[in-house]
Amino acid sequence: MDDEPDLRTLYELTLLREGYRVASAGTLAEALDLLQLRRYGAVISDMRLPDGSGLDILQLLRSTARPERCVVMTAYGSAENAVEALKAGAFDYLTKPVDLRQFRTVVAAAVQTGAGTAAPAPLAGAAAAPAPTPSPSAKGSPEGPAPAALSRMVGDSPAMQSVRQRISKVARTMAPVLIRGESGTGKELVARALHASSHRAAGPMVAVNCGAIPENLLESEFFGARKGAFTGASADREGYVQAARGGTLFLDEIGDLPLAMQSKLLRAIQERCVRPVGSAQEEMIDVRIVSATHKDLAADVRAGTFRQDLYYRLNVIEIVVPPLRERREDLPQLCTALLERISRESGLPTPQLSAQALERLRGLPLPGNVRELENLLHRAVALSEDNTLELDATEDDGYEPTEAELGTMAAATTPAADAPVPMPDDLQAYLDAREREILVKALAENRFNRTAAAAQLGISLRQIRYRIARLGIAGPRGVPDGDGGDAD
Repeated sequence: MDDEPDLRTLYELTLLREGYRVASAGTLAEALDLLQLRRYGAVISDMRLPDGSGLDILQLLRSTARPERCVVMTAYGSAENAVEALKAGAFDYLTKPVDLRQFRTVVAAAVQTGAGTAAPAPLAGAAAAPAPTPSPSAKGSPEGPAPAALSRMVGDSPAMQSVRQRISKVARTMAPVLIRGESGTGKELVARALHASSHRAAGPMVAVNCGAIPENLLESEFFGARKGAFTGASADREGYVQAARGGTLFLDEIGDLPLAMQSKLLRAIQERCVRPVGSAQEEMIDVRIVSATHKDLAADVRAGTFRQDLYYRLNVIEIVVPPLRERREDLPQLCTALLERISRESGLPTPQLSAQALERLRGLPLPGNVRELENLLHRAVALSEDNTLELDATEDDGYEPTEAELGTMAAATTPAADAPVPMPDDLQAYLDAREREILVKALAENRFNRTAAAAQLGISLRQIRYRIARLGIAGPRGVPDGDGGDAD
């Protein structure tokens, strides 16, 4: 619905050419009359109407439990209106002047998603039509990826049940999602479950660690580059945003993004277009943005290190992943699942964790959460001599060194120059960062031959493969991901 007759006619003609049957309205009152007559595949509404607002339509659809997905259209630069609409339950938004190609894509997605829950819809409210039957993956059927992705989030504690319910609820929209949680809680698992449960499950999910890309490469890595744009650009190359078209772009550790890049990302999200480095033309993008952070972004906004407008744009819907200390009852299930995965990777029978070892795990603080738990179990498997695991005595949190031992340790760890040793606020993240640095250096020195790098570090090929995968280390583009032809 739109109060401008010319635009309304343009939208109608565009959808009629796509095979939709369309009912149109110029005012809120006319739209409400149409909605009383029948159900539709989707509703497309301008935010500003002569006698109301698109938010009124959203409120009606929600209060009456209507199945239609609603797409709103906002004026150029009205980012606040778009965020308000998404928070109110809009499926997606379009910025005027509307790009018709994007218009067709968004409407098709809204109709398809609505068809997963709605009764057969013979008409589209102001813009839509006989909804195509969604694929099993889009509907989240038993055959699709959604149940598998949700099942990988192990645990039946109330906290984890709440997370899974929220994922199922918000996956159906295009609203940006911010996932918050401490390091090692499984934020990427949540992002992958969101993608698998959405209508974009058949599309790609591209995960980007915002803190792992050198600042001078951020723009070309995100938006792509044209041949000759800079030294070494020998061919056109897509960025992460283009690679995620039709799917989900997962921005991990979004709080590590520099301010200059935050501004460029904000514009790309608002205008839904990017300009590759070295190009004079902008490209339309079609991605859903899911972000994650272990930081307090609201505090970063107050400190001036994170843009407030980008924060509000990314934080339309928030999912908080609980730390392990708040769901101790999930420990037995988590240990079982992790040990099964470790056994598959090592090719060994699945070991059993003794009751005594499980009790000791319950007593550990586990500040590194699930990642730390997995490391402990890996160590226990490596040191075990039979099929029953016992934790190494050094992992006992109840151990208290003597005064003499404390003095020895202090003498051994004090730098020669008596410089203060910084204490990390997240030990596991600190250790992971140091391990990543060592691995990247060894790989670079050995031209990314993992066999040679493993030999240099005194570990096995299997171990370096595991560590590379765990830390998400990717080789440079154009370098084969090989092991020098060596077998395990």
